[in-house]
Parts: sequence; structure tokens; C-alpha cells
Amino acid sequence: MSEVKELKKFYTEIREEVISRLESEEEGANQEQIFTEIALSLLADAGETENFRVTFNEKYNKRGLIHKINGYSLYENYETLDLFITIYNHDEEVQSVPKTDAEKAIDKLSKFFRNSVYSEFVNELEESSEIFDLAKTLADSKEIREFLTRVNVFLITNGVVKTDLKTTHATVGGYPIFYRIIDINYLFNVSEKSGVPIEIDFSQNGNLIPCIENQSSNKDYKSFLGIIPGNILADIYEQYGPRLLEQNVRSFLQFTGKINKGIRNTILEEQHMFLAFNNGIAATAEDLKLVDLPDNKGKAISWVRDFQIVNGGQTTASIYHTRKKNKVDISEIFVPLKLTIIKDKENFAEIVGRIAEYANTQNKVSASDLSSNRENHVLLEKLSRSIWAQPKKGETIQTRWFYERSRGQYRNEKLRIGVTPARRKQFDKQNPRSQMFTKELMAKYVNSYKEIYHGSKLVIGPHFVVRGSQKNYAQFMNYNFTKKPDNTFFEDVVALAILFKSAEKIYGVQPNSIGDMRYITVPYSIAWLGYRTDYKIDLYKIWKNQCLSKKLESLLYEIMVAVEGYIKSTATGSLYGEWAKKEECWLSIKEQTFNLRLDELKEDFEDNNSSKRNIITEEETDQEKIKEEIKIIKSIHYKTWYKIEKWGGASNSLSQYQRDIAFRIGNKIRKKNTITDIERNNALQIIDIVSSSAPELFYDMEDFFNEDEIKDSENELVTIELIEKAVQWDKRKKRLKPYQYIFMNDLATGKRSLTERNKYLAKINIKTIEKFGFRK
Repeated sequence: MSEVKELKKFYTEIREEVISRLESEEEGANQEQIFTEIALSLLADAGETENFRVTFNEKYNKRGLIHKINGYSLYENYETLDLFITIYNHDEEVQSVPKTDAEKAIDKLSKFFRNSVYSEFVNELEESSEIFDLAKTLADSKEIREFLTRVNVFLITNGVVKTDLKTTHATVGGYPIFYRIIDINYLFNVSEKSGVPIEIDFSQNGNLIPCIENQSSNKDYKSFLGIIPGNILADIYEQYGPRLLEQNVRSFLQFTGKINKGIRNTILEEQHMFLAFNNGIAATAEDLKLVDLPDNKGKAISWVRDFQIVNGGQTTASIYHTRKKNKVDISEIFVPLKLTIIKDKENFAEIVGRIAEYANTQNKVSASDLSSNRENHVLLEKLSRSIWAQPKKGETIQTRWFYERSRGQYRNEKLRIGVTPARRKQFDKQNPRSQMFTKELMAKYVNSYKEIYHGSKLVIGPHFVVRGSQKNYAQFMNYNFTKKPDNTFFEDVVALAILFKSAEKIYGVQPNSIGDMRYITVPYSIAWLGYRTDYKIDLYKIWKNQCLSKKLESLLYEIMVAVEGYIKSTATGSLYGEWAKKEECWLSIKEQTFNLRLDELKEDFEDNNSSKRNIITEEETDQEKIKEEIKIIKSIHYKTWYKIEKWGGASNSLSQYQRDIAFRIGNKIRKKNTITDIERNNALQIIDIVSSSAPELFYDMEDFFNEDEIKDSENELVTIELIEKAVQWDKRKKRLKPYQYIFMNDLATGKRSLTERNKYLAKINIKTIEKFGFRK
């Protein structure tokens, strides 16, 4: 598939996800903000931002729109502020964003920052405004004045920005501002290629890095030893900041960017000793360029691609902050550099992760910490695929809570299973998007409920949840996910998810909400509820009912009103978010009674029956997962497996081994023979390939529809005349996919008979073109 087609496919998937989330979100959501959240999630996964908050504010005067903001991320150490503004179009096709529109958007976002820093803008905002806390922090926080190093102004769009825009940094109030464009191409690269690599051209200012190359040869990597001047390292850090630090290490080591006193003292008092005292930095890269130094003095690095520091982030940050804070000349600072170029491109991420692991052994970072392949995550994924929840009140279908261990699993599973409209519809019913949760969401649900002490140190509590997903997730992994999960753990996680999501819904969205501190009030209220009831809430009852009792819902509202009021009344200088991040805030709140009668919840407390829960063994979980996979494979008609075998050879998309497997699977389904484990695993891989490259192969799968699915009163409205009209319309408009048009044309010309099944498929195609203006 060409890159243009892949981009169009990605654009369509993003657009469909926005619409899908809009349908499942509570009242008050809009497509622009949903797209903003999707885009920021992709950037966060790639390590390009962290702990973001989707928010919205516009300011107008008589001349029009003054400023606009769609989201922000203020890093925990106050070193970096990311500001986001969104341009979202609703068209079916990718659109170009005019240069004037893009520049106006950037200027509006820059004005927000300028107003917050310079003017009395914060006094014009209501305390319930979505960005009051941020504006107040920018205006009054001493941490901002001391630590803020860079402000990144992001334009995010689902369009294409083809023209060059300003990307050099400006300065507002002494803070450097960097401009970045994140269009659909950039998001596609982040999504499909695990990020857009940092490229550094040292030769631009004549800042070459002298180095020695290790001449020994191997297929995995190549190493270089160099010396990098402190000023160059500080300049790089000023522009890229935490993005330089290898993503997984940053998440788990909780990189702070604060100044190391020992390094600072060496810089201020003994610069000439820095090279001797400091261990230097270890970095990895995908590629580099070497040049000859003058006078035969050896080699130097002139350019590097995908530069990532795997050890030495503290050294880098300390050099930069000492230069900035103390205004000191660091021209005599030189830092040892070990740079590893990864030659094995297929295993690039894995090798970088292993280098990061061993480079940071002093920080006790384990391989399992650096990967979502940790055993507990894999076990939880298996449980989520094999455990079915009871139907909700008023419904008849059982559903699953889909645990997305790694990004994209939900979408890929939907593609694998939902290869026809009917199957997609069935997947959506059985796996509602509202019941999909990630590692970070699980950490938020679990850590919100029950505080945990490690010795005398409080390590789990709502203040960690408020600090953001990365910090909270690290705490969860270290202290709250240490035992192998079983079905009771999974059921309790889902119960806590229902509790958290119900609280969010009860809190509401503006203008019909308790306030604008939902991200603070909800975890604090759940934590208070758990603590004051001695964690006696019957989570198994919530799991069985898939909802909260009316009494619990009513009391949750009262708790949230009381908690929010208390936080506002005790926060210093109205900085609610900063106060809520402190342990002292939680210690104070948990001692309050708020005069609420918790004894009214007796029916929601655990009783003697609560502990009588069947434990599903790991072997049983594996068997259930295998049954589901076999069901997927057998749902494909044996004739279609023969088609896949032929297509795999004609298109070169399948190896000979895979083609043989496809043919053998077809035979086994036809003869009702047992499918082996090897065949099952290979068949699932083949389904993934076909779903991505040639979904039309599944289009005529007879056994994908049962009689109940195809019986529809609307089928009678599908006539040859209507199909002919649709074919003529699509011949001009070209809105159907090629295989859909061929199918419709075959019906119109009599090559296919108008069976009930074919009427059903034709009806789906007609509904598709009706979205583009076709009228019956």
C-alpha cells in the first residue's frame, strides 16, 4: 500500500474514532476536543509531551478572537510548558491548512501565554474556568519563575500544513518559545513509526563533536567515544528538553531536570575538573555522519538522527540550568559521550530499551519495567479477553472490558474480528469503546481508591493521580501491581473503573457541572470514600451489576461537592491543582467527616457472600482465549481461506509457508478437523495481514452472516432499479471502494443473484453513499 493510501486510511480511522467517541461521551463533548485528546495521546505515547490536560478557552473583543487554547501540559518540575491549539476539519478527505490560518492559530495561542504572564488576565477569569488554574500558576508561581525553561506552542490539525511556518524560537518575559506543527502527516508518523526522530545538525554552527570509532564489527551496533562541549549540550537541551531522554527511562526514573548540587559546584568552582569528575552521558541513535577534522586530527560527528540520552539526563539538565540560573560561562565544560548507533533496524526499539536498562542499573530499572510485555500486563490482557460481564440493566447482550496492553490493540482487534459490517457491529456491542481501558487508566482507577504505605512512606494516594498519568503509573507499577493478577483482581479493576467513570458522569460537564476541578475532585472523593468506609465497598457487587446503586450515586455527589469546596478553601493563592498534588492535601482531607452519613451505604458494603468468588486459574484463562481465537478463525468460510491462499501468492503478501497454512486451514474448516496451536497462531497473523491489506476478500463470506443478521424489513426496499441507480451515481462520484462498486455492478448486470444476503450487503453500500448525497 502506498504512503498516500496509508495516510488516507489513517485519516479515516482518526475521523471514525472521533465520531465513535462522540457517540459514547457524555453531553458536552465536541469533535475538536475529542480529536485534540486523540492527538495528544499519540504525542504522549511517543514521548513528545506528558501529563497533558485537554481544556478550552477563547477570548473575544470587538475586533474578534484574541486568543484560544485547546489544551496544555505543565511538566511536574515546571521546566516545560506545552500549549496546544487545534484546527479540526470535518471533511471526508484530508484538507490543506492555509498558511494564514496556521499562523493566526499560533499567534492566538502565543497571546494566551503572553496575557497570562504579563497582564492581569487571570483576574478576568472565573475560578470555574477551565484554564484558571494554569493562568494563575503562570502569573503567580515562584516555581514558574525559577524553573520554566521552554514554552512549546503546538499547532495540532488533522489537515496538512504544506508551507513553511516560523519554527525559530521567540522570547516572552524571558521565557523561550518554540513553535511546532503537528499535522496529520506528523501524527501518522508518530502512530505508525513510534515517533518522529530528533535530528541534530552540529555542523550548522561549526560545533562538531570529536570522536573515536570502535573498529570492531558486529551486526547489532557500532560505538563511538566523543567529547561534547557543555554549551552544545545545553543548547540541545534548551530546545528539546525531556524529549532527549529515552522515553521508557524517563517514565520510570521520573526525570526531574533539577540541578545536581555536586555538578553545579564543579561548574561554578572547578570547570577544568568536570571531564575528570563526571561519568558523562550514554546515548543511542539510528544514524550519524562523520567528517574529517582539519590538520588530520581525526574524525568528528557532524549530524545525528534519533538522538536519545539513555544515561546522563541529570548531568545534561544540571549543566543547562546552572548556565541559565547563574549566567555563568561554561565554555570550559566538556562532557564524555558514548554514542551507540543501532544497525539492526528491525529490533531498534528493543536494543535501545536493553541499553537503557543496563545503563541505568544503579537506579534498579528492570527489563520488565521498560516494557508493556511485563508478565502481569500479559496476564491481565488474557483475562480481559476471556471474562464476560453480565448484561447491564435493560440489555440482553454480555460485554467485555477490553484491556489495551499496548497502543492500537483495540483497533487491531476490531479489524481482525470485524471484517464485515455485521461483524463490526457485533464487536462494538460486545466490546464497547466506553469499556476499553489502558495501563494508565487502570493505574488511575486503582490508585484513586486505596492509599498504600511503604513502611512509613505514603506511596499511593489521590495526590499521585492528580500529578499526572506518568507519575501515577510509575507508582502503580512499583507498589500496586506486584502480584500476579487473577480474575478477582480484574473484576475489582472493572468495578473501580465503573466507580470512577460514574463519578465523572455525576460530576458533569460545564455548564451543568459541580465545577471545573473534575480531574482533582473525582480521585480525591473516591479516595475519601474508600478511606472513610474502611474499604468495605462491595466491588464484586458493582462488577455483577455493572453499575452503582442509587444511594451510592447520590452520596458520591455530596462527597464531591464537599471535597471540592474543602480543596478550594484550603489551597494557597487559589492554586488548586498545585495544592492537590501535595501529600499534605490528602492527609488533611481524609481526616474530614464533612458531616456525611456513610452508614446509609450499608447495603453497598461487603457481606459474608462477597468473599465466595471462584478463582479462574491461569490455565483456564489460556484455554478460554484459545477458544475465542479458534472461533474467529472458524468464522471465516473455508472458501475464503482458499481465496486468501491465492491472493497471498498473486500479491506477494504472504510467504509460501503462510499460503500453505491458509489452504490447510480451509481444508480443516471444511472437514471440521482440529486446528493445531501452530496453525492457530499463523492463521491469526494471516487474518491481520488480510484485514489491513485486502479486506474485500472477506466481503462475500457467507458464514459471517446468520439468518437473524440478514433478515431486515429494509431489505425489501432494495431493488434492481435502486441498485442500478446507485451504480450510475457512483460511476460519477466514486465514493464506493472498488470491490464495493464491482459487487453492486455485478448485481445490476445480473452476474450475481439478488438473494437476501446480497440485498443486505447492497443496503449497506447504499447507506454508505447516502452519506455523500445519494438519494433513493
